[in-house]
Amino acid sequence: MNYDEEMNNTEVEFGDMPPQAFMLGLLSAFDNRFQACADKFFQEITWKQFFAIICINICKESPTINELSEVMGSSHQNVKQILIKLENKGFVSMIPDENDKRKQRIVLTKECMEYCEKNDAQSREIIWKIFEGIEEEKLATAIRTIMQMERNISNI
Repeated sequence: MNYDEEMNNTEVEFGDMPPQAFMLGLLSAFDNRFQACADKFFQEITWKQFFAIICINICKESPTINELSEVMGSSHQNVKQILIKLENKGFVSMIPDENDKRKQRIVLTKECMEYCEKNDAQSREIIWKIFEGIEEEKLATAIRTIMQMERNISNI
């Protein structure tokens, strides 16, 4: 594969880069660009803060910081910093676990739910734009590939 042609970029030269290295670089660059785009959209909060909200919302029960760290794929310290900022904005509350008072559960507040509802339609539109022109079959292949990469990371 000629990466230079694929990227239509005359500023860099990929040479004989293995496709695995190219893919990792591409994912990292995409993540940076997406984060900058999402940060502009959400304004009041960052993409990482919104991602934490999404992850809290998909948990079957209010997660602990350790549980949320696992879902987000981030360190306890990074997640804690994100949660402190969300708590200061009134988007999350930390409440003691009913069975183990040493643990704190993270709960989304009414203010957070209202914020998400207010931005839902526009954020869905942005997601559709990002995936515009990508066939569902190609998307499914990309998902399976990245999930396998995730499994491989856990074995390192």
